[in-house]
Amino acid sequence: MTKFDVIVVGGGHAGCEAAAAAARMGARTALLTKAAANVGVMSCNPAIGGLGKGHLVREIDALDGLMGRVADAAGIQFRVLNRSKGPAVRGPRAQADRALYQRAMQEALSATPGLTLVEAEADDLVLNEGRLCGVLTRDRSVLACQTLVLCTGTFLRGRIHIGDRHYAGGRQDEAASWGLSATLARLGFGLARLKTGTPPRLDGTTIDWTGLERQAGDREPEPFSTLTEAIRNRQVDCHITRTTAAGHALVAANLGRSAIFAGTGISVRSGAAT
Repeated sequence: MTKFDVIVVGGGHAGCEAAAAAARMGARTALLTKAAANVGVMSCNPAIGGLGKGHLVREIDALDGLMGRVADAAGIQFRVLNRSKGPAVRGPRAQADRALYQRAMQEALSATPGLTLVEAEADDLVLNEGRLCGVLTRDRSVLACQTLVLCTGTFLRGRIHIGDRHYAGGRQDEAASWGLSATLARLGFGLARLKTGTPPRLDGTTIDWTGLERQAGDREPEPFSTLTEAIRNRQVDCHITRTTAAGHALVAANLGRSAIFAGTGISVRSGAAT
């Protein structure tokens, strides 16, 4: 039986930061994830920061966290939003290359002393007289720990809605986690589901860029991390487009197929699969 001080379940933004923080504190730490190759993947919006969130990235950096440094290594457009207004409402934001971000995060974790990446699915908790003492993986291995941190994101009883299609999944092409969900429900935890949304991925070769409004990044990219000496990636422009009356009509005619408007994407506190 492998023993750790701390086990963190989930390799998304929260899990990476939690695992790195525990290891920095001197704990023998395991980051437990179903797919090691997907650690650090940007599932939804490939951007970091923005209004109301950019300062959080800098607070993470002040605590020696990873996100600011990784965003600086992966950013392909940096802008400080609301720059014309006072400092309190300015929001640093970076558009990120998803592949660069994922690679940079994995490299940062690999360079963290005391942190071990374990590829397995957490299926159950090991309890001794009501006290947590480990995690049982789906392949029936036991990982002992004193502390467990759950950063499971969208995977617990996860469900994907694409228009009027609905099926179980943690994210596209990845299975939901059912065993750990059942364990938490059995132990009396209330389970609910929060909605996330994924923007469409567009093929740039199909877009007529000449008809769009160009939005460049800041002339001098401003890093998130105080440890970043310079932004070295080639910077790219964003472009602005707007919907049309025909587009609005198409959306209105299909609102009934939307999981949000039809109510099929709404979860309840009982944790029923919806």
